[in-house]
Amino acid sequence: MGKIKIGVFGAHRGMTMIHQLIGNPYAELVAVCDKYKPVLDQCAKLADEVGIKIELYEKFDDFFNCDMEAVVMANYAHEHAKFAIGLLESGRHIMSEVLTCANLAEAVLLVETVEKSGKVYSYAENYCYFNTTYEMRQLYRRGDIGELMHAEGEYIHDCSSIWPQITYGERDHWRNRGYSTFYCTHSLGPVLFATGLRPVRVVGVETRNMPFMRKLGANAAVCGMEIVILENQAMVKSIHGGLKREPGSINYQLYGSKGSMETDRWDGGQLHVYREGERNCQGEHVKYKPEFTIKDAAGAGHGGSDFFTTHYFIKNILGDENAKANCIDVYQAIDMCIPGILAYKSIVNGNTPQDIPNLRNKDERDAYRHDTFCTFRESAGDMWVSNNINMEDDIADEVYAMVAEKWHNNEPG
Repeated sequence: MGKIKIGVFGAHRGMTMIHQLIGNPYAELVAVCDKYKPVLDQCAKLADEVGIKIELYEKFDDFFNCDMEAVVMANYAHEHAKFAIGLLESGRHIMSEVLTCANLAEAVLLVETVEKSGKVYSYAENYCYFNTTYEMRQLYRRGDIGELMHAEGEYIHDCSSIWPQITYGERDHWRNRGYSTFYCTHSLGPVLFATGLRPVRVVGVETRNMPFMRKLGANAAVCGMEIVILENQAMVKSIHGGLKREPGSINYQLYGSKGSMETDRWDGGQLHVYREGERNCQGEHVKYKPEFTIKDAAGAGHGGSDFFTTHYFIKNILGDENAKANCIDVYQAIDMCIPGILAYKSIVNGNTPQDIPNLRNKDERDAYRHDTFCTFRESAGDMWVSNNINMEDDIADEVYAMVAEKWHNNEPG
């Protein structure tokens, strides 16, 4: 079998995957699509430097018709599913950046399209592949801390300083239209990946919107939290957003019946493990820096984790069983994503608990097949809701013009 021909849709975030594909012994980068020509020019320069030829497209329809067997979805976060569905139907394998889908109706259609196509769908939730979070998965599956009772996932990242560079002053940019609990998989995903447990119920809460973000065009609450109940009745606190903390916080805690594990809050490469012995409250506490399971990950983006998403995707297509076991399939991807959607439905309805469907079961799908509840008008239709339940005044056009000027001048927010 020759190298797998892979295209990348979205060159800004996709640049990491582009670098992973160049020189890969099993894959060939054949095409890149992005609406922003300067980033395509960067791709052309890179291709020239390494001596390869790639097709460059500004329009998705032209990209779609390119000769490629697999596509990396690195486009806008609320549009992954709708483009992935068409590509899957055309016979392409898909690796999707976060997030999986914009609403529950897309989740149902995506699952059914993957099943019908028989193609590989892999979710690139890279935070599951840090040296620490992957070690948590190995230790938990080995039984080192017993059965999970409580977990916490925390992704605190204040993006205000880079808001012009990631929204371009566009009022309709997904980051300006998203809601507080939308981007939940960096905090919740590694917990589900480590334990293999499924979420069954969620309650959502959020802060209020703050002036420092409204001045940059963001309408939603600054921070959201999901309180999730898992299938074994364990509880999870998943929190994410732009709270004021520098450096930002990426932190995970697993509390089991026989011990606990926790990433170091200030040194993200360290893992703390407590294993209880024969007597209650007596055991061993160790702290260490886990090694990557594949040495080639060292130096890759996001602390090495970006290597694993692309590596396992390619090897999974080639039939590698270890890669298949380590890929995040469409069902677990949906499990990581839809608690955020339903958490916002909880918030809109006065923080009421929401059941989380198991879309592996075909008899649970019909109830959500037409559920387009979300804050993105083009996806929501008549189920659209505002991303600010306090219904503050619309942000003035002058704000977005100012942010666009900052972007053009490469100024911070």
